[in-house]
Amino acid sequence: MVDVFVRAARLVGLPPSLGEIFGLLYISPEPLSMDEIRRRLDISLGSASQGLRQLRAFRAVRVQYVPGERKDHFIAEPSFRRLVAGFIEEEIRPHLDSGKDRLDAMKALLGSVPADEEPFLRRKVDQLEKLHKTGNQVLPMLVGLIKI
Repeated sequence: MVDVFVRAARLVGLPPSLGEIFGLLYISPEPLSMDEIRRRLDISLGSASQGLRQLRAFRAVRVQYVPGERKDHFIAEPSFRRLVAGFIEEEIRPHLDSGKDRLDAMKALLGSVPADEEPFLRRKVDQLEKLHKTGNQVLPMLVGLIKI
């Protein structure tokens, strides 16, 4: 089961340790502390800490109170829809947002290129602008379609 999430993490360009941590929490019937996650996966404190922080940012895991315990314990988000939405908001949305500024900068530079190159470059920038616009339209629909 853990291997499935390791492969998924690699597929989207995330460290395998994120897949390991999420997979372990996903199959665990009880909340796990960071120490327990480290022990079971045989990973470093830094890897566990950074992985949990990133998974929390994606809303893939959350802290679960365990009576009588002072340490934070973690559980996996059972909704894959929330997981995908969190990933999109934390990983993809910032790239789209910064893409708008880059496109604006490219358009501003078109006036300074040689006249014979300008039509070709303008078409390329226009294509990128359409792709950017489509991405901004598709992402919310994609999240809405995921019903897992």
